[in-house]
Amino acid sequence: MAATYTTPKLPLTLNTADLPAPVDEPVIRLLSAPEVPTFTGPHGQIGEVNLVIEAGKSVVFVSLGKADKIIPDTYRQAGGKLADWLLKHPVSQLGVVADELGEVELAAFCEGLLLNTFRFERYKAPEKSVGSCTINVRSVSKRPEFDKVVAHTNSLVAAVNLQRDWAHEPASEINPQTLSERAQELAATLGVKCTVLDEPQLIEMGAGAITAVGKGSKTPARMILLEYPGKGKGMGQQPVALVGKAITFDTGGYSLKDVTNIQTMKYDKCGGLNVLAIFKAAVDLGLETPLVGVICAAENMISGKAYRPDDILTSLSGKTIEIVTTDAEGRLILADGLTYAQKNFTPRAVIDMATLTGGVVTALGRVRAGLFSNDDTLAGQLFQAGEATHERLWRMPLDEDYLAQIKGDDADLRNSGGKEATPVIGGMFLKQFIEEGTRWAHLDIAGVADVPKDLPYSQKGATGFGVRLVIKYLEGLE
Repeated sequence: MAATYTTPKLPLTLNTADLPAPVDEPVIRLLSAPEVPTFTGPHGQIGEVNLVIEAGKSVVFVSLGKADKIIPDTYRQAGGKLADWLLKHPVSQLGVVADELGEVELAAFCEGLLLNTFRFERYKAPEKSVGSCTINVRSVSKRPEFDKVVAHTNSLVAAVNLQRDWAHEPASEINPQTLSERAQELAATLGVKCTVLDEPQLIEMGAGAITAVGKGSKTPARMILLEYPGKGKGMGQQPVALVGKAITFDTGGYSLKDVTNIQTMKYDKCGGLNVLAIFKAAVDLGLETPLVGVICAAENMISGKAYRPDDILTSLSGKTIEIVTTDAEGRLILADGLTYAQKNFTPRAVIDMATLTGGVVTALGRVRAGLFSNDDTLAGQLFQAGEATHERLWRMPLDEDYLAQIKGDDADLRNSGGKEATPVIGGMFLKQFIEEGTRWAHLDIAGVADVPKDLPYSQKGATGFGVRLVIKYLEGLE
């Protein structure tokens, strides 16, 4: 198969090394603001960088802000800000003494460095570069532990940054067909099974929801299936199923988006890309837990073949769906994906990820994603993984009372319940396709999958939100 993508290469490399360091290697020191009197900024804000000479040696001070406000994510933010500084200053090598940090703090700092070194500049004219930089994580007493931290961080962030790289690609480059080709190539590289179901196969099996969404596009819908058998004691166990929404571009269909809201709709594929990135991280990290992935890919376009309001669709589950708006398409493709995962893999848990509703942005802003679940234990595990990775969640209700809003007039269900409680209605719709006894969680990442401005460790655009969180959850199962 011809290569369909290139892996983003960062201008920063993380290594581990022993002490003592070479005399000419500048050293990074992370200190809270009161300990850094040389900082000229207001109260030593997180990530302020100051290069000083101490006893003839270059020291790069990075502020952690006020001492009483420091949390693990502070180190991630400081790493991100240092990455910004390194991209503007010609430093070829730095060292950090890991013994001054705990493993959690070191991991967060390294994540911030690598996450914020990512730039999507494939289609820009090359700019003058300050060159590459190597950061040596040095230790006296805990070298094996810090070797593991750095290796883990390199693998994890490489997966996140692959997701971000593909998320930034426009619909002229990634559509359901080319996404399936990329997935097959990635799966071959990872050594995992990948099966692509095309439109005729989906129609034959009765997946009328996902195929309807894709009818308006020149590139019809695909369902991309991934299987990772796990390792060690995990092999042979029931898998965790990951289901992702990959709308490669969303016009809204005949319920057309306006000129403002149609922009950035290339990011409507982020839930599906999360599944691919999680598989990459799981393989590279050697996770024990078996996984199955179901990526529901479609392009929501307008044409003479496109589906319309008032259409009635028959989903893979057999439930019929009355279309109120063609701009509530994500839940339709996920309905068939969730059904397929349960029917074919008997998973121990199902987690779906989707940029599903604008309403979750209104409710939670760009700080937390919405968490919906029918299982308190699963919801708690995901919530705690979110707190640990700072990819934070907030649990939302799924009271049966909400079901009345999506009861169909001429079909079993309607795909929209109006303007009230829209993220809850999205979750409630998906819940109708979860079988009795299946542990399920839905993550509505619409507010956090991409951001409109630079953050401490994420540039404007795709964030990869959810990859680190789900990997943390999966590691907790082992």
